Formats: sequence, C-alpha cells, structure tokens
Amino acid sequence: MSDAAQPTVAEVRAAVEAVKAALDRHLAAIENRTGEDDPAVYGAFEALASAAEAYDELLYDTYDEVTPFEVPLGDTLPEYSGPEEPGAISVLIRRDYTVADPQRLRRQAERVSDSTTAEGGGDVGAAVGALFGEYEPDEIAERHKEFGLEEGDSTLWVTAAGPAEPGEWLAAPFDQADPRHLLCRFDVSAVYDEEADADELDRMA
Repeated sequence: MSDAAQPTVAEVRAAVEAVKAALDRHLAAIENRTGEDDPAVYGAFEALASAAEAYDELLYDTYDEVTPFEVPLGDTLPEYSGPEEPGAISVLIRRDYTVADPQRLRRQAERVSDSTTAEGGGDVGAAVGALFGEYEPDEIAERHKEFGLEEGDSTLWVTAAGPAEPGEWLAAPFDQADPRHLLCRFDVSAVYDEEADADELDRMA
C-alpha cells in the first residue's frame, strides 16, 4: 500500500453496500427490459461496473485484497442504430467532483452571492448552486481547485437526435441517453492513467 491516506473501514463498507444496490438495480432493469438494447439495462450495467471498480480499489488500498470480478469498460456499447445522416445532435456531459475543501467552496460562493444558505440547499449545496449559477461549467472545470473541488471521472457523449421543440425534453433531460445513437464518446478517468502507467512499467521490465 502507498503512504497516501488510506480509506477508512466505513468507506469500504459503504462501497460494498453500493455494489449490492447496483446489483439489485441491474437485475431489476434486466427483469423489466423493454427490448434487446434497453438503455435502462445499459445504464444499470455501467453503474454496476463503476460501483464494483470503486469497491475493488478501496478493498485493495485498505486490505491488499482484490475481488474476482473484471468488468469490461469502454467497448461494450451496442451497435449504432441511429439515423445515417442525423438532423440534430445532443451533447451529454457528466463531470464528477469531490468537495475536497468545503470552507474554500463556501468562501468562493460568498464572493458571488449574498447568501450561501439558499432554501433546501444547505451550506455546501447552496454554495455549489451559487458557483454554477455564476460560472460556466467549463470554467469551473478549469478552476476546480480554486473552488475547493477535486476532479473525478468525466465523460462526454455526442448522440444523434431528432429535432426537438423548445422545452420539449426539459422535464426529463437525461432519459433519452440512448447508447445505440452514440456518434462519439470521450472519457477521462484516472483508471486510464493507471493502465498507461502499468503498460509503461511492463515495457521497462
């Protein structure tokens, strides 16, 4: 194990509970699938893969043990079945952050807002709302350390879409992320950095 701060037993326990919940969700999605390429099944698969990977890493960091599971990543998308010449596209972005320094986050929010305790948000939640209300997501991504945030994984999907009327999908904006209509995808994750480092070490051996 490294000299870096080790995960707590509680964190490992929380991770295994997340795996159990993801397993239940995956089975439920399969039992209620609406077709061979049901996006709910794919989403549940991705969630299970992510939860299993997180648990495996925490287990290794804490106990020098690993799980027997190996979940394929990145090449499991179904065959493209969208229009050959899309008339419109949707860009779907997910970026994960850890709130590494709540005090810094609150201080930065106070600079752009009179209050960081907006109703229903709590201190940190309201601070996040204030910052994302003031800055574009790309600027927050570039300046995340300033805001007390630590980058996690991120992904960007570009999917084929039909022309939408104004306001048509705003009530449920993420329900139509169909991997069968994916035109291109870009992932950023420490997983890939670790794989690259391992490959480099193998070449040097």
